[in-house]
Formats: sequence, C-alpha cells, structure tokens
Amino acid sequence: MQLTIPKQYDPKLSVLQTQEAIRYIRETFQDEFGRELKLSRLSAPMYLEKNSGLNDNLNGVEEPISFTMKEMPQDTLEVVHSLAKWKRYALKKYGFKMHQGLYTNMNAIRKDEELDNVHSIYVDQWDWEKVIKEEERTEETLKKTVKKIFKVIKHMEHEVWYKYPQAVYHLPDEIHFVTTQELEDRYPDFSDKEKENAITKELGCVFLMKIGGSLKSGKRHDGRAPDYDDWTLNGDILFWYEPLQRALEVSSMGIRVDEAAMLRQLKDLGEEQRLTLPYHQMIMAKELPYTIGGGIGQSRLCMLLLGKAHIGEVQASIWPQDMVETCYQHQIQIL
Repeated sequence: MQLTIPKQYDPKLSVLQTQEAIRYIRETFQDEFGRELKLSRLSAPMYLEKNSGLNDNLNGVEEPISFTMKEMPQDTLEVVHSLAKWKRYALKKYGFKMHQGLYTNMNAIRKDEELDNVHSIYVDQWDWEKVIKEEERTEETLKKTVKKIFKVIKHMEHEVWYKYPQAVYHLPDEIHFVTTQELEDRYPDFSDKEKENAITKELGCVFLMKIGGSLKSGKRHDGRAPDYDDWTLNGDILFWYEPLQRALEVSSMGIRVDEAAMLRQLKDLGEEQRLTLPYHQMIMAKELPYTIGGGIGQSRLCMLLLGKAHIGEVQASIWPQDMVETCYQHQIQIL
C-alpha cells in the first residue's frame, strides 16, 4: 500500500456535492463521447466463461475472481478484468457495420491490484470498440481518434467549470504523442513510472505509444496482453496531475490485433497455446472485424476533473483501515 498526501489539501466540495458532480460528469461525458465517436451504448457482462478466452489477461499475472453457478457446475466463470476482447466479439454478434461502434459501462474487480491514490480493486470504465477497415489500421487512425477523445475530455473541463468553478482542475490545451522508445532514449536510467512522470510534467498531457513490445534495451515499457492491442498501434493517455505530482492514466486504447500481429505477439511471450481458444481461432480465421477500441476510467476522469487526492473520493470500494484513517486526518473524504 502506498499513499500520497497533498500539502494543505482542500476537497472544495462536500461528500454530497461530490456525489452530485460524479453523476453529472459520468452522464454528460458518456453522451458527448458517444456522439463524437458515433458509438451506441450496449449492456455488458460482469463475468465470462473461462474457456471462451474472452477475459482480459492484463499483464498475465493477475488472477481473476472465479466461481461456478448451480445450473452449470461444469463451467468456470470469471469476473471480467476488462471487456477488451468481448467488445470485438459483440460487434460481430450484433451486426455492427463499418465505422459503427459501441460503448458500455464496465465494472471489474482486480483483487491483485496494488492500492494507492489512483488504484483500487474496483475498476469502473467506459469500454468502447469501433469497426474500421483493414487499411485503416494505421498511426493516423489512432492519433485522429486520440485527439477526438482528448477534445471531449477538454470540453468536460469547461462543463465542470461552469457548474463547480471552485472545484474544477484545469487541463492542458494540447495532447502530445511520444513513443516508448523515445522515452527510453530520453530517460535511459529512469524506471517506467519515472519516465511517464517526467514527460507528462514537461508536456502536460501525453499519448504514450507502442506499449508492450521489447525496446532497444531488451526491456518492455509496462506489460500488455498479446491478444487484443497491436503493440505497434496502441497507447495510454496520461495527464500530469499536480495534486499528486505524478502522471495520471485516464485511458488505455489501441488498434486491435489482426491475425499476423496476434501470432507475432503470442510467440513473443510464449503464449501460443491460447490459439486453441475460440476467440483466438476467430481472429486467425478472419471472422471478427478489424477494430479500434479502449477504456476510459470513470473514477479516474472524475478524480482528474474535480482535483481529488484519492480515487476513493469518487468511488465506493474497500481500503485498508490505516489508509482510511490517514485520509480522514488530511480532509480526504473516502466514500
């Protein structure tokens, strides 16, 4: 457990005012985001069959919560880590056409998460996915989509300022594009998090590109599952967050693997056995559409726009008692 306490922290809003602001941000953002990217809202599962291969493996070491149900005791079900793969399958299942897409409220439990000011075992995000042409699997498509998402987030700052001028956290006016290799070249002796902090502090907001593959040093900048994002066409949206003096990741997204990228990445990690799973077989057989997609943290976005010191101020979760007590002593109102 790690905890950062900002100096002379002032939450600016009461708990009830914060709850009102959370509702406003979530409802307003998802409507504007859906319109900007031309996405339809869908319902999504909280758990998936383990043998479907649809659950997100994250970094490959986090263990999903699993259980069996009375009527189907032979099948192990897993609480989702995210809907990265399910969304692509849903686009095919529900007959989405070219350049159409979906978004959904995704709620996950990541019991192995290391808790701090911005990490919780409860994850809530807007998961989204959109059909693109095979020839649109390019950096140009990726950057264009990132700019649209940044535009909506920036517009939300103005919306929140109008309703809660005393509480809004002001964002930079521009997003910059930086690759993980450029970051390694620039800060060769820094850890991954130190690199992210340094570049976002300098530039304000960064889309950090090409996460998952090996760099010139032989190291990887962060882990990334090999079977949804194409590691050459993905990235994270990071904001410099002054209250905590650190980079704050608000979104992870990318153009999804085609058959060649998935095979290459599975081999890179020695995970070729996943090719026997139904989802992976559909990709190799070109039965799923080519897509771009990602997740946008709901609590992270609320935290960012309201200048909160702890994600527990904008979501109800479980925290160690000593963390809760320390937060209350410093006016950090854990829900």
